[in-house]
Amino acid sequence: MHNNNVVQAPISSNTITEDLPVKLTSAAYSSAGVASLVALATNSCGGGGSGASSGGGIQTSSTASSVAPQLLYTKAEAARFLLQTQFTATDEEILAVRTSGYDAWLTTQFNSAIDQTGAQWLTASGHATPKKDGNYFNPVFGDWMAWNQLLTGTGQVRKRLSLALSEFFVVSLNPIDGFWPPMLIAGYWDLLNAKVFDNFRNLLEDISLNPAMGFYLNTKGNLKEDAESGRQPDENYAREIMQLFSIGLYELNLDGSLKTNAQGNPIETYVQSDITNLARVFTGYDWDYSKVTQQHGFESYPVPTPEFTSGRMAFDAKKHSNLAVSFLGTNIPANTSGADALRIALDTLFNHANTGPFFAKQMIQRLITSNPSPAYIQRVATVFNNNGANVRGDLKAVWRAILTDTEARTLPSNNTAGKLREPIVRLTQIARTFNVSSTNGKWEIYDLSNADTGLGQAPLRSPSVFNFFRPGYVPPNTALASQGLLAPEFQLHNETSTAGYINMVAYFIKSGYADVKVSLSAIESLATDAKALVEWLNLHLTANQLSAATLDIIQQALEANPVTASSSSNAKNDRLYAAILLVAACPEYLIQK
Repeated sequence: MHNNNVVQAPISSNTITEDLPVKLTSAAYSSAGVASLVALATNSCGGGGSGASSGGGIQTSSTASSVAPQLLYTKAEAARFLLQTQFTATDEEILAVRTSGYDAWLTTQFNSAIDQTGAQWLTASGHATPKKDGNYFNPVFGDWMAWNQLLTGTGQVRKRLSLALSEFFVVSLNPIDGFWPPMLIAGYWDLLNAKVFDNFRNLLEDISLNPAMGFYLNTKGNLKEDAESGRQPDENYAREIMQLFSIGLYELNLDGSLKTNAQGNPIETYVQSDITNLARVFTGYDWDYSKVTQQHGFESYPVPTPEFTSGRMAFDAKKHSNLAVSFLGTNIPANTSGADALRIALDTLFNHANTGPFFAKQMIQRLITSNPSPAYIQRVATVFNNNGANVRGDLKAVWRAILTDTEARTLPSNNTAGKLREPIVRLTQIARTFNVSSTNGKWEIYDLSNADTGLGQAPLRSPSVFNFFRPGYVPPNTALASQGLLAPEFQLHNETSTAGYINMVAYFIKSGYADVKVSLSAIESLATDAKALVEWLNLHLTANQLSAATLDIIQQALEANPVTASSSSNAKNDRLYAAILLVAACPEYLIQK
């Protein structure tokens, strides 16, 4: 299926063109801020070794044939597409996009296999076998797993899009306790990776029955009503599957705009009775212990094996409500089987007119821009409703529509376009671009949610079911607020998080994090040429979106401390550290367009 708004035509020039200057959307990330970092970056990087490690750097690809391939886009255009679609834009990846085109390149990524799941990594690393230190209770191995998944392996597109899904269908490691929190969160992450290119309806069902989701939103152990005690089914999941995972609070037009009643007020999609009725559908489910064995020897109590952490929860008909269900105009008769009741309920949500635009807008926000035009939302929602072959909910078609739409592929020149890169994405991009590795295979990166000492964000560690930031967040008392514009990721942005991020990057690129280290081999040869170094970083980290003024500031800062071929390895590395930090902290990097 091909969208009429997909950009795919060849471009006449095969050389890098100058990108339009990128204006700023936050006073905190200003050109003055870049200048103030110069002294920090160029004077605080003393000492240290070469920073290089075995394994090689990012090399420019060469073709097997002496005939140059037809190049469809500039390097900057290809890099921009890559940085919206995955985490990195290496020379090899840029060339692949330029020669194959967006559409064909995406098809290759969609068809790629999963290399190693999170659960497989935990198992191979010994974190799925009970040990005397009580590892089966310790959630931190879930953090190691999450960072290992983001920083290593193939299938970057799958992982980038799964990260976006994890911020829509939220499950957080924070409250998960009891046995095997790491395996539970790994099972959820693996589900997103397995279904990210599937169908929205299938994904919605698997998420509803996932053990981690069952724990997080109380479907696990949810019991039918009991007249004697007055107990009623827990309503948590019934509420959130409507509010957050499918239809939202208010009725929408296909372009994502609000429908209103005669008085001009938004129309609610559901009321309390819809929640109360739907909650009956999600009763009778619990963790599946049918394949679990109990292990003794470490404690006075048995430790179960972790088979219950993956797959689907088990269903017990005796604990399921047999009352009739009436919600959103759908009636499920009394005594309907649990499987049929679930199917009818999920079909109702899946086929609701809101689901397409509600999902489309938030995925565009995660990947492309905080304020997509109504036309952009409508084009993607239309593809959600019908992929061109009368299939609704085809996620491959939805991703393709988002990433190749004219609005995504046209570099904007206004100062309100784009989005703030969220901290997880920034660190992952920097780590992967500079060949991150683990010295001992542990990938010992902990929860980085602390804004003072970490990133202010960590994968699969949302503080609530409402994600790290709200899709409708507007920074108060800003120019964006005066224009009624959204900036979701700015809900994480404040003075503390800004300083914490800069400190984190400065430390990470030089010293790594525990056993996790980066390599500067990709840019070692550029240490003596400040201009070439900044140009390399500009392309690979920002898709040439640094303004001429910013490029000049950074180059002058680097040249203030001359580095020649005869300079020490420490001096050369200090220049490389400073250059990466200055780019990673500047406004045109942080605001991705």
